[in-house]
Amino acid sequence: MKIEGRTFVVSGGASGLGQAVVEEICRNGGNAAVLDLNEENGAAVVKSLPDGSGKFFACDVLETDSIAAAVKGVADWIQQTGKPLGGVIPAAGVGNPATILDREGNAFSLDSFDFVVNINLRGTIDLVRQCLALMAKTEPVGTDKERGVVVMVASVAAFDGQKGQVSYAASKGAVASMTLPMARDLARYGIRVMTIAPGIFDSRMTAVMPKKLYKGLESVMEFPRRAGQPQEFAQLVRQIIENAMLNGTVIRLDGGLRMPSKI
Repeated sequence: MKIEGRTFVVSGGASGLGQAVVEEICRNGGNAAVLDLNEENGAAVVKSLPDGSGKFFACDVLETDSIAAAVKGVADWIQQTGKPLGGVIPAAGVGNPATILDREGNAFSLDSFDFVVNINLRGTIDLVRQCLALMAKTEPVGTDKERGVVVMVASVAAFDGQKGQVSYAASKGAVASMTLPMARDLARYGIRVMTIAPGIFDSRMTAVMPKKLYKGLESVMEFPRRAGQPQEFAQLVRQIIENAMLNGTVIRLDGGLRMPSKI
C-alpha cells in the first residue's frame, strides 16, 4: 500500500516512537491523525509537519468514549481531505515496573497491573477495533484489493521479560499473540496485521530509566551496541505499510538483544 494520499491513525503520536511514525508518514505524502493526551506536545508536533498533513485529536486510550470521539474526528477529517484511512498504529504504552512480590513478600498492586494492561493491551485493541470499522468501509486498492494495515507495538519483553516486568510482559505478550488471529480475521477485508517488538529505543519510556539500567541493556545488545533511534522504528513501520507480503507476524527490532533476568 502506498502511504501517499492516505490517512494513518497513530496513538501516542505526540512523542517518542509514535511521533517518529507520524513524521515518517507525513514525509511520504500521507496524513497523520495524532492521538495523544498531551495537547501541548500534540500541537507542537502538528505544527512541525508539512501544512495540512497532520491533525491532533485528544485521546485517552483508557476510555472507550474518548477513543470513539477521536475516531469520529478522524472520520470527519477524512471527509474533508478525501484521503481514506490506510492504517492504524497504536503506539501509546507504559512500563510501570514492579515485582509480583516485593522484598517483604507483599504482592504488587492489582491496580498497577490493571493500569499497564489496560493501556498497553485494552487500549490497543479498543483503538484498533474502532478504526477497523471505518477502514473496512474504504474502497480496496491495487491488484491485491488492499484496504489497509494495522501495525501494533509489542516489545522484546513479550519474549524475554526481565525481573519486575510481569505486567509489561503480559500486556506486550498478548499484543504479540493476537497478531496472527487478527490477521486471519481481517483477511476477507484485505486488511493486514503486523506487530513490531522493539528492544531498547530512545523514547519517553526509556528516558526515565535509571542510567545504570539503560547502559546495562545497551551492553547486552549484539550489534549495533546502542539504543535504537525512533526514526529506525518509523522506517520499519513504513516498510510494513508498503510491503503487502508482510502479514500476520511479529518482527523483533532489537539489534540482537536478548534481555537477561536483570542488570
